Amino acid sequence: MSAPLEKPIRIGEWTFDHGSYDRDADVLYLSVGEPRPAIGEETPEGHILRYDEDGEICGITLIDAGRIFRTEGEIDVTVPHRERVELRDSDLQPA
Repeated sequence: MSAPLEKPIRIGEWTFDHGSYDRDADVLYLSVGEPRPAIGEETPEGHILRYDEDGEICGITLIDAGRIFRTEGEIDVTVPHRERVELRDSDLQPA
């Protein structure tokens, strides 16, 4: 069960304030606010980014978090850089 973190964890531009750790599976679950339904996308490192219904990152699942931290001292996560682009109907007319 996810609980508020004592200290939020910042990854890129996101601040994760809820989390839980499954020691047996060595998986750290982090979320922005309470966990909610989301769609997962694997990162190049094998972690899972979770996107809410608006396409915003709302959580991350860090696989082998303890092992990676113990052996490498840090956990790398590739997160996409997304820019919002507004398209108008007139922009799509040539298509």
